[in-house]
Amino acid sequence: MHVETTAQPGIDAGLRRVLIVLCTTEIISWGVLFYAFPVLLPTISARTGWSLAAITAGFSASQVVAALVGVPVGRLLDRHGPRAIMTAGSVIAVPALIALATAQSLAWFTVAWLLAGVAMAGVFYAPAFAALTRWYGPKRVTALTAVTLVAGLASTVFAPLTAVLNAYLDWRTTYLVLAGFLAVTTIPLHLWGLRLPWPPIEHETEHRPSAVARSKPFLVLTVAMSLAAFSVYAVVVNLVPLLTERGMSTSAAAVALGLGGVGQVLGRLGYARLTAKTSVRTRTALVLLASAVITTLLGVVPGPALLLIAGAVLAGVARGIFTLVQATAITDRWGAVHYGQLSGLLAVPVTLTAAIAPWAGSAMASWLGGYPAVFVVLGAIGVLAAALSTAGVPR
Repeated sequence: MHVETTAQPGIDAGLRRVLIVLCTTEIISWGVLFYAFPVLLPTISARTGWSLAAITAGFSASQVVAALVGVPVGRLLDRHGPRAIMTAGSVIAVPALIALATAQSLAWFTVAWLLAGVAMAGVFYAPAFAALTRWYGPKRVTALTAVTLVAGLASTVFAPLTAVLNAYLDWRTTYLVLAGFLAVTTIPLHLWGLRLPWPPIEHETEHRPSAVARSKPFLVLTVAMSLAAFSVYAVVVNLVPLLTERGMSTSAAAVALGLGGVGQVLGRLGYARLTAKTSVRTRTALVLLASAVITTLLGVVPGPALLLIAGAVLAGVARGIFTLVQATAITDRWGAVHYGQLSGLLAVPVTLTAAIAPWAGSAMASWLGGYPAVFVVLGAIGVLAAALSTAGVPR
């Protein structure tokens, strides 16, 4: 039996500091390394002459690198804690962003994104979740919810900020400014704020990661979560085209997508109550099935606009809860002993399917004759994911 660590009175202040630090650094890291890119993408293409597809390929490659590097990073997290890893991730992010800003060729630009992917593995959700899972023990759901709520505002803060900077500066200078901001905030915060001793875990031989990774429940869970991620993230990117096909204006469809972000926050606020009233098997299947039903309804309901907007908000609610289902998937089933390594293994296929989901949605729309049919197919994939998830819990 593994031993969970719990908050002790003497380290409560340290735990609060950790939570504040990670809330701050996650919103900055996601904002600078992820959400600034779609804002700058049209300008980069216009100024350099590189195609949108080629530029986006470099960004997508960074997600693949982050997933692959996340496996050894997870192993190091389990052994040594997050301080050195997250500080190193912030340090690596700075030259990666400078390389992006100064790239004179598409090849150099792509290499810079690959380096940024290494940084992402050290500063995005995975190491933050590992830190909170070990330090907060049974109270981890509250801490994980807080971080995802704040980081969920990264696009709200950094998309308009990036747009303003780009309006007054060129895209290269904008990335340099963002690199400087990330350097002076996240590097010292990770170095100073994550100093708590890394709690020892007894009986570390139980649930060896190699044995867990080969077990049927882990393999089935990996397939289920990958299919669910494919469905969920294809919906995000293809929602605006669906709504415009339904007769909504592009601006109204964009508002609906933005309201989905509000739905994410609402969904995450209710997750602690959901965990208290459901088992892990029921909870996972319920969330995945609800997402699938909402996706299918978006595909079959033609209107009116207010009903479609309500569907977009509900899709956001499901997406917000899915993030926390994924974050707690390992500890809910195998404990916190090898959380970093096992979550890294789980994240590789989940991230890969999420990365190809936007392209796949667009491709399916051309094959199936429109986006409504795509959403019906995505809903069916979600139902399959929900069914599989019931077999993804060890006895």
